[in-house]
Formats: sequence, structure tokens, C-alpha cells
Amino acid sequence: MNLEIEHKEVNGIQTLAVTGEIDAYTASQLRKQLLPLTEEQGAVVTVDLSGVDYMDSTGLGVFVAGLKSTKKHGSRLVIQGLTPRVERLFNITGLSEKFEMDREVKGGTT
Repeated sequence: MNLEIEHKEVNGIQTLAVTGEIDAYTASQLRKQLLPLTEEQGAVVTVDLSGVDYMDSTGLGVFVAGLKSTKKHGSRLVIQGLTPRVERLFNITGLSEKFEMDREVKGGTT
């Protein structure tokens, strides 16, 4: 039930590198960090999920809220580094069609 979020800004792109599990217990942590970033006009926000091995519907809800915020504020949200298990969750819910996905990991920790 642990979640770690590292926030970096490189060349004007805000990146959240997420490690752990995104579920009912930890989703609020992610929401608190993600939503303010998406509220900046013209912002580009990437979320690196390569360190996430489990996510439930509560986690998906955070990303849906982030996507709604980008539409409202004219920003972009890019999800990258999906593990097969998390990618499957986006696919079976149909959300992979709604989000900008980058399957290559470009941000996060090394």
C-alpha cells in the first residue's frame, strides 16, 4: 500500500514518476500532485507508471479527473511507461483510447 511520487520539471515538462500501488488508499496522494499540474494553461504533464505494478479503479479515476482538467485548462496529460498489467487495465476499460500514451519511458528515475 505504499506509493512514491517523484516530481521533476525538465524543459518545461512536468513529470511525475510513480512507484508502488495506486489504489483506494494511495490514489489521493497522486490526485493531490497531478491535478494542480494539469490546471496550468498550456502545461505538458507526463506520468511515468513504469514503477507501478498494481492500479485499481480508484487510480483510473484520478487519471480521468486529470484528463478532464486538461480539457478545461488547455493542458496535456501523457501517460508513459505502462507495465503490461496496468496497460491491460487501460485497455479493458477503453481508456487507452482517451489518453495520450507513450509506451517508451522517457522520464522518471534512473
